[in-house]
Amino acid sequence: MSTPSTITSTTRKLSQQQVDILKSLRPGQRIRVTQTVRVGAKKWPALAEGVFREINYLATGVTTDRVPEDDIVVPVIHFTKPGGEMSSISVDENTVVEVLG
Repeated sequence: MSTPSTITSTTRKLSQQQVDILKSLRPGQRIRVTQTVRVGAKKWPALAEGVFREINYLATGVTTDRVPEDDIVVPVIHFTKPGGEMSSISVDENTVVEVLG
């Protein structure tokens, strides 16, 4: 599986542009992912590059049996960095994904 037919997040709504880019990704494409790191009032960009492998979802929840609405579901991009390291990044509303080639 490389890309789900729908891209959603239960935490924050992703822009249609983000969804379109995520849905267009194909295994083997070089990508750059930029996320905003924030600590207190300070913010800075964090960049990662690699070869796209797939998108799937991380579903988290509490350890007790509760209603599905308590789960947090986020899309996760899986890619391989230039040195061969396999990496994954959870997508939020501020994540920017660029196709490099």
